[in-house]
Formats: sequence, C-alpha cells, structure tokens
Amino acid sequence: MRDTIKDKKRIVIKIGSSSLTYPETGYVNLGKLEKLVRKLTNLKNSGKEVVLVSSGAIAVGKKELHISGSIAELSRKQACAAVGQAQLMMIYQKLFSEYNQIAAQVLMTKNIIVDDISRVNVENTFRELLTMGVIPVVNENDTVSTYEMRFGDNDRLSAIVASVVHADLLILLSDIDGLFTDDPHKNPNAKFIPEVAELTDEFFHMGKSSSTSDVGTGGMSAKLAAAKIATESGADMIIANGDDLDVIDRIVAGEEVGTLFRANKNSSFLLESYIKEM
Repeated sequence: MRDTIKDKKRIVIKIGSSSLTYPETGYVNLGKLEKLVRKLTNLKNSGKEVVLVSSGAIAVGKKELHISGSIAELSRKQACAAVGQAQLMMIYQKLFSEYNQIAAQVLMTKNIIVDDISRVNVENTFRELLTMGVIPVVNENDTVSTYEMRFGDNDRLSAIVASVVHADLLILLSDIDGLFTDDPHKNPNAKFIPEVAELTDEFFHMGKSSSTSDVGTGGMSAKLAAAKIATESGADMIIANGDDLDVIDRIVAGEEVGTLFRANKNSSFLLESYIKEM
C-alpha cells in the first residue's frame, strides 16, 4: 500500500483525448465523461481540492465541423479548438451541475507562466477558485497559441498546473498502465516499473515520443518531462491507465496501481526558466 497517497489534499488529474472519445467514431464518450465528473466531485466531497486538466477540444471540434483525419494547418486546428472548447466545457458544466458542483474554465498559454505578472495572477485565480470550492477545468488555449507559445501536450501542462497550484499529487490518466522499460504495445517483453524514487537519465532514455492514439499528443517522453516538473516542484506523480476510471479511487486509497514518481523537491527549480527552454 502507498499510505502516504491517502493524505494528499490538493490533486491535479489529467485525462487525455483518447480517454474521452470513442476510438471507432471520435465522438465524446458521454458515459465515461459523466463517470469522471462523478469521481472528481466525490473526491471534492471527501475533503480534497481537485483540478482537472482535460484534453479534447480539437478532437470535439473536428467532429462538430465534420473534419476527419489529421490536421496540419495551425489556423485550422485553432478553429476546431474554438468550436470544441466551447462544446466540451458546456458538457462539463452540465454534468458537474447535476452533482451540485461548480466548475470553472481556465485556459493557459506559455506566456502566462513566463510573464511574472501573469503567473502571479493565475496563481491567485487558482487559489480563489479552490478556496471557493470550485473545480477548475484547465486546457491549453489552442485557439490563440502559436507553435512558439504552446506547451506542446497536456502531460506537461498538467505538471505545470500542479506546480502553479502547489499540488500534493498529479495523476496522469493515460492509455498505458504506467512506465515500462520499453513500449509494451510493441515489445511484449517490456517490464513494468512500479515506482521511481529519482528520475535519472536512464529513465529518459526509456521514454519514446510515441502515442498509440491519433488524437493524443503525449508519448512517454512527455510524461517523463511532466514527472520532472511535478517531482521537482514537490508533488508525487502517478501514471495510470484511464480506461477504467475506478482507478482514481484506487490511487487515492493508496493501492499500488500505476507508476509512482516520488516527489524530489528541488529548491533551485524555477518553473518559468524551465518553460522558456521548452
């Protein structure tokens, strides 16, 4: 058992596009989204503070606009995000309201973090929302982000959010059970790694920029980059399979599911400096 996980009070949970949509059609899996909202609200009811980092805006927008396949043009992606973000947030608001839980939308870009005034403002906003009992729903502001100002994936974004809100725990819900010595989708002999006490170069060499989904952007290398941000900011991080959302309850109960990256707070770690180098 991971008894220390039970005591975590401020939790950031990231869920990817592939966990929110049907792989066959690309449409939103409403049953799964409703279950996610119920789990998060119940966490909040148990005394935890919860922040959700949710992908899916571009994927939802593509379906609304009847666009299939991958999109190369930035302006086209931004148009899909503009449509999809509104649609996705409307669904979240409706589902959260059914459980008498208030949700808020927070859209972020890199310049919010690298600019001192903006970073303080967003920290204050998160603090007030959590104090008021609101569950913030965070995504990258894909509608206005340029390639130079993008976080690149929501794995890293969720770790940045965890750092900004001073979270105790970051949970990355993925399409994989955790960290392996190799890609288990391609190598059946890949071995599962249940816990990482300290991130070394060896682990980063294991990370490969591959994602099994055509709607996701974060491969294992992105998750390891997220682990570096989260752990050096003082938060534990767990990568777990989001196929069954009951895994959230199991993680918070201290069960040994997924890969746990232990917090290794670095007093010299500067989030803004790290982001400028991304």
